[in-house]
Amino acid sequence: MALSGLEIFKMLPKTNCKDCKFPTCLAFAMQLAAGKVELEKCPHISEEVKEALSEASQPPILKVEIGAGNDSFIVGEETVMFRHDRTFVNQNAFAVTIEDDMDSGSIEETVKDVNAIAYERVGQILKVDAICIKNKSKNMEKFLKVVGEVATLTKIPLILVSSDPETLKSAAGKFKENKPLIHAATADNIDFFIALGRETGCPIAVRGKSFEDIAAITGKMREAGIKNLVIDIGSRDFKGDFYNQIILRMAAIKQKNRLFGYPTIVFPGEMTDDPLKETLIASVFVAKYGSIIVLSSASYQNIFPLMVYRQNIYTDPRRPMQVEQKIYEIGSPDENSPVLITTNFSLTYFIISGEVESSKVPSWLLVMDVEGQSVLTAWAAGKFVPELIAQFVKKSGIAEKVKKKEIVIPGYVAQLQGELEDELGDGWKVVVGPREAGEVPKFLKEYIA
Repeated sequence: MALSGLEIFKMLPKTNCKDCKFPTCLAFAMQLAAGKVELEKCPHISEEVKEALSEASQPPILKVEIGAGNDSFIVGEETVMFRHDRTFVNQNAFAVTIEDDMDSGSIEETVKDVNAIAYERVGQILKVDAICIKNKSKNMEKFLKVVGEVATLTKIPLILVSSDPETLKSAAGKFKENKPLIHAATADNIDFFIALGRETGCPIAVRGKSFEDIAAITGKMREAGIKNLVIDIGSRDFKGDFYNQIILRMAAIKQKNRLFGYPTIVFPGEMTDDPLKETLIASVFVAKYGSIIVLSSASYQNIFPLMVYRQNIYTDPRRPMQVEQKIYEIGSPDENSPVLITTNFSLTYFIISGEVESSKVPSWLLVMDVEGQSVLTAWAAGKFVPELIAQFVKKSGIAEKVKKKEIVIPGYVAQLQGELEDELGDGWKVVVGPREAGEVPKFLKEYIA
């Protein structure tokens, strides 16, 4: 069990020097116990105390890295139950399943699809994080062959699943440089997996159907010094597994129970045969609280919405999602195309750009950096005002791209029209656009008529 804030305070220097940026040593101790600050923030702690406090300085849910190199991913390090309390830290990882009894062509096609999934959205690349290889054939040689094939086709991290410990030992030993997640240690084979973990250094999934099972396994693993663990709890039943995820999170964060303070793995593909229902189940675990979500296929229409949803959930609520400030070309605009301007709040950009695209009117869309705020919010904050808009328009270079110096502003800030024309000068005309995004297509068609 983690130390309380008062227990940590007793081990601190108690100088209240403020070098840690907190007003008192007690305040620092409370934050350390909550997993919201690192022990290194205090420069006056002795090595003996550091060692004693190392457990308390870790976040309630430990960090686990899976894979090696640039394509590895991290799960865990979470400190809150709800995103709005602070923020979620490391986003869920999506894995796609390959079964070792599939033919080579199907395996190659699946890996090819996984490698090809890369969507750029708001400056981030959305992709599949791992491939889960299941030993469905129960044959060691066949499993090792498939793992080898996949490893040559992709650098994406692997999750190796088998009910046979010896098969997993052979796979882990052969591919330990890739640091795959080995699934799974149980109460019956825990000593075997402790030795395997020490030998290979690979992260290990622990499998149990109850909290008692999980606590017994993780407790023994911790005593052996193995902490790079991922919890798999439940019986592949959505209702039960959903409940388990919430209880694990509460136990780790609210009760500071280290036996449950690990990332988790869930298998929506084993809870239903319906691809759409699988996607719906997976979306629930994105928010509550599956660290690794294993899907049955690399179907684009199912994975893409999950990735977009994940991106929104794992955006820091204190920092709005925003797009890059620049001129966006929609539909190959030319010197006669209309010019519109909006803010760089991502939702605003995607809605407006989508409506402009649906209008079939090639246009220039100027997106101005207002720290990710919407039009009205930015205007109220003094960030989307005539003087700053004019500076942006002049520096953007749009004047060199068009013949007619006209710019369309959002209808909700129509009051900026006159002053903005004065600020722009040089013959610029400001046109007030519609207030609602849905009216943009009709407006543009009439505008160019």
